Amino acid sequence: MAIYVVMAPPTGGNKPEDATLVRDGFTWLGFLFSPVWLAWHRLWIEALLTFVVMAVLSALGEQLGLEWAGSALSLLVSLYIGLEGQGLRISALRRRGWREWGVVEAGTLGDAEVRHALETDERTEEQAPMPRIVPDTSLARPAQTGMALGLTHTPGRP
Repeated sequence: MAIYVVMAPPTGGNKPEDATLVRDGFTWLGFLFSPVWLAWHRLWIEALLTFVVMAVLSALGEQLGLEWAGSALSLLVSLYIGLEGQGLRISALRRRGWREWGVVEAGTLGDAEVRHALETDERTEEQAPMPRIVPDTSLARPAQTGMALGLTHTPGRP
């Protein structure tokens, strides 16, 4: 079973079809095609930064005669994107004003969407406006002026 993070849009709509579900976990496409995967998900700055870092590491490895080191470091960058790519997507959605609605556990994306839709319907049915409770000051106890415990000062006493 996979964990899906449900992101609600900034407009405040409670409709389940407006939400975006992001699978939390390793992404193979993000590992294999890091800059392209980031650009596909509209993470432009991250895609550009990843491309530049991978190019610089490869060029630096060739200049120093250590091609394997440049390739290994580029592989580490790809591994990072594979591990943290979905987290980067969630962070980008938060920066755009989306809010985290919750987490859904399901086997596939379709099952996660169905579970989210059912939970959204349950929440809208249960949420009735709560009555405001205003305390009545006439029923409140009077302030106590007797002994106080501890090292506090009692008003009216030396």
